[in-house]
Amino acid sequence: MLPIKRPITALLIALLLSSCSVLKSTPQPPPAPKAQAVEINRAQSGSLPRIGSASVTVRGSPDDAIRALAARANQAGARYYQILLVNETVAPGLWYASAIFYGASEGNNSGALGTPR
Repeated sequence: MLPIKRPITALLIALLLSSCSVLKSTPQPPPAPKAQAVEINRAQSGSLPRIGSASVTVRGSPDDAIRALAARANQAGARYYQILLVNETVAPGLWYASAIFYGASEGNNSGALGTPR
């Protein structure tokens, strides 16, 4: 039985180590800010200041939960938001979602739209 354990152990270690690269992402610049908050991914959030977070629970569909988060981001004055989770609760048709809100980075001219810094 010992000879079978070694290949399985080696395979499990190889899979574990290769899965670590899935979590590492190459930094990317965020898109230009717009009048409404823009959804970004994790790789685009590295240079942005975090200004808050929010969670919503809405009845409807996953799209309704995403729209509710976008509205919350706009209310908070965020330029960008990153959705962390969209999940149906134990009640059918009731969706839970959460996001992180980001402001504009100091490096790009993205203060108030239309006004120079």
